Amino acid sequence: MTQADNNQTERTSADLCGKLLIAMPSMGDPRFEKSVIFMCAHSDEGSMGLIINKPSADVTFPNLLEQLEIPHIRRTTEPNVHFGGPVEMGRGFVLHSPEYTPDDGMLRVDDDFSMSATKDVVRDIAEGTGPVRAILALGYSGWGGGQLDGEILQNGWLTCDATPELVFETAPEQQWTAALQSLGVDPIMLSASAGHA
Repeated sequence: MTQADNNQTERTSADLCGKLLIAMPSMGDPRFEKSVIFMCAHSDEGSMGLIINKPSADVTFPNLLEQLEIPHIRRTTEPNVHFGGPVEMGRGFVLHSPEYTPDDGMLRVDDDFSMSATKDVVRDIAEGTGPVRAILALGYSGWGGGQLDGEILQNGWLTCDATPELVFETAPEQQWTAALQSLGVDPIMLSASAGHA
């Protein structure tokens, strides 16, 4: 490993938490194709993030509430339940705005984002007392120590800043393109050059 590689690894280790990972077209894993992942935690021990642009085709919010035995009043618009990643797909996670502060089970990622992993946050969303903005996800994306840094160095992922507008206000089907454009990258050029040296 060269000094430049060491510097790159140190840089990615230091500042991935609270960033977005953008899957490159060369990503070999179909589960992550065109994924945008919000990074909740990143350290030498490992990394954890939630895919934010893949609403589940199988699970709706009312289904989820029924499974959790949480009373529910139907609304005209229901939050999506997303595929958060291939690890522990039976567990739920909520990425949300920071004004919502439950008593326990919350990780404050930065000034704009927090993550909760308790049934209480889902109940509060159902009752209309939850966070102002939230993404519900089943499962998460995880990497062992150094694994994600290696994938970034091999050009599997690009990284960009996470903004509340990009995470909470951009439609899921537009987030991959919007994230690339936030870096000044044209997705059409990226797709056209995929696989070429």
